[in-house]
Formats: sequence, C-alpha cells, structure tokens
Amino acid sequence: MVTWSPYTNIFFDVTGEVLSTDATETVLRLQIDATDGFARTGVVHTARGSFRIPCFMPVGTRAAVRTLTSADLEKLGAEVILGNTYHLMLKPGADLIERFGGLHGFADWHGHVLTDSGGFQIFSLEPKVNDEGARFKSTYDGSYHHLSPEGSVEVQQKLGSDIQMVLDVCPPLPSSEAVVRAALERSVLWAGRAKAAHAPARKAGSKQAQFGIVQGGVDVVMRTESAERTLEIGFDGYGIGGLSVGETRAEMLPALAAVTDVLPADRPRYLMGVGDPVSIVEAVALGVDMFDCVLPTRLARHGTILTSSGRMNLRNARFADDPDPLEPGCTCEACSRWSRAYLRHLLMVSEPTAARLTTIHNVHWLLRLMEAAQAAIVSGTYDQFRASVASVWD
Repeated sequence: MVTWSPYTNIFFDVTGEVLSTDATETVLRLQIDATDGFARTGVVHTARGSFRIPCFMPVGTRAAVRTLTSADLEKLGAEVILGNTYHLMLKPGADLIERFGGLHGFADWHGHVLTDSGGFQIFSLEPKVNDEGARFKSTYDGSYHHLSPEGSVEVQQKLGSDIQMVLDVCPPLPSSEAVVRAALERSVLWAGRAKAAHAPARKAGSKQAQFGIVQGGVDVVMRTESAERTLEIGFDGYGIGGLSVGETRAEMLPALAAVTDVLPADRPRYLMGVGDPVSIVEAVALGVDMFDCVLPTRLARHGTILTSSGRMNLRNARFADDPDPLEPGCTCEACSRWSRAYLRHLLMVSEPTAARLTTIHNVHWLLRLMEAAQAAIVSGTYDQFRASVASVWD
C-alpha cells in the first residue's frame, strides 16, 4: 500500500521508504518548437514515440472510433486516440484486454492511447459518489460496480494506455458554489490517491504517464486554486476538466486562462471534451496543447459535414444531384472519390457506408485544422488564423 500526504509531495510505501519527492519527475518530454503569444507548437515525446501539438484526439470510447478501423485512423494521420475506462472495464473487461497486450494489441493500434478515468461518467450517469469513489449502475446489464481512484488506476494499467487520467468529479454547469467546491475538494483528494496508487508501477519501471485534472467550474478563483493544488501533487501533464458542460464560451475562456496561467510550461495541457473549431483555436491561443471530443464523429453520423465554409447539412435536398465532393480541394478518401449526391443518397437510405465516409471526412478536416494551427504558430500568424476560423464558425 502506498500513501500520499495532502501536505507534501512525498510518497511512502508501508516500509516508510520514500518513493518520490520530486513532483517534476516525468516519463514525458515536451519539446516546444515555436510560440506565438501563448500559443505553442512542438512534440510530446513518450516511451512509445512522439506526437505533435496542438493535437486533436479522436474518441474511441469502446476501443474503436465509431465506424472506423485502426487502419483508417493511421491513414488519416491520427497520432493519439482515446479509450474510456468505464466502458472498457465493463465490456469486454480490463483483464481480457490485458491478455491481448493492452488496447494497442487488442485494437492493433500502433499510435498513442490516452484513457479517460471514468470521471466523465460521474457527470453523465450521475452515480452515487462519496470520498471512496463512485457506484455505477451498468448501462449494459444493470449490474452495480464501484470505481475508486485506485481502481481506475488499476484498470488503466491493464488497458496499457500511454497516458492515464486520474479519476475526478466533473460538476454540471451551472452549479452552485457549494457543488463546485465539493467537486474540487474531492478531485484533489482523488488525484493524490491516484498518484499514490500509480507510484509502485512507476518505481518498477512503468512508462505509463499520468495526468492530473483541474476542476473549479467557471469560477476563476477556484480554477486557480485547483490548478495550484493539483500542481503541488505533481503529474506528467494536466487535464482541464469540467468545461464544455453547459457554460458559454465567454464563461469558459476566462476560467481556462486562469488555469493555463498556473500550469507549468514544460508539461502538456489537455482541455477535455472540447471539439468545436472556435473553442479549440481560442484555447490554443491560451496555451492548450491537446483536445478530444465526439463532435466530429457524432455530427458525421447525422449528416453534418465540417468544411472551411462552416457546417454543411448533407441531408438538404439541394445536394441530391450535386456532383461536387463534400469539400472541394479536400484530400480525404470520401472527397477524393465520391460526390455529395452519392454520399447523400447513402445517408438518406441509412446505408452504414455513409457514416464511415462522412466520419472519415470530419476527422480528416479537424486533424488538418490542427496542422494549420501548428503552421500558423510557426509562421507567427496565429492571430490571423484565429480570426479566419472565428469569421466562419463563431
């Protein structure tokens, strides 16, 4: 058993041996190649390899990005995908995935994997929560399961992700100050326990990174406090949670700025669950590096296409005989071969191929947006790039 004191960064095992006194020790290395204001671009180096930032990470909740294969994602140029602890521990189970060599072996994925801790399900499924953890009712068979900070760490170790997230409490917005405060306190408590739980594996040589998560709603003071207290515990990188859960962008950005002002420049910063183009571009301007969201894939399955001119509803009758690709000039598989008319036909007759091809396009489009952001930072034209995105999407 490993214990953590909320008053120090020192971790002890039961013999009293100090496991770590250095909160800055990390298995990741962040290389910054260029900055423009607070926006930054570079490379995150890991034991598996590296990935460029700022980056968008497609969400593969159940070990697959819906309708896509690992080969599709490789062709699209995705470098990091997400898996979800809650769903994967229920089906097919962490032990089974571990026997296949973790998510990489199970899904035959050779890029990076980041696993969510199950914290978002505390927000979305509203389980019973106390300081020991959360008690969930399975969305699959109605059975009950307990997830603690330590249990989440153990599941993610078995999943073999490159980056695991600590279990946190994500309050809905708007919420009372008391609810946001309680979520902050419990998230800090759980972060310390999660780090303590992961410490023996790290001591034994594990290269699995662990990110802490900052909470605090849209209250700038609580956001700052949460960032400072999470930083005191010390992690390989930092997630910024509890945003894009009901607040406006005008409310979100000051809270986000309060966090990036505190977080260290030498660690990756990950804004969780944000995927609309304007919010991504604005967050990059504040120094955020990593993003994930189901937005591009969910929109695709319902026929909404991301383009440089904004959203396009492919179900619109005006596309019924349109010979153009989804976006002229796009090099994705869907745009390279098929017309809007054909793809609309597949969509209207509920042909599963439609969802795959529109998803390929939307993921491709958002990954290229991140490449454009990287290039704008390098060239020192990020403000102009930011304005161009806002002119279409805001």
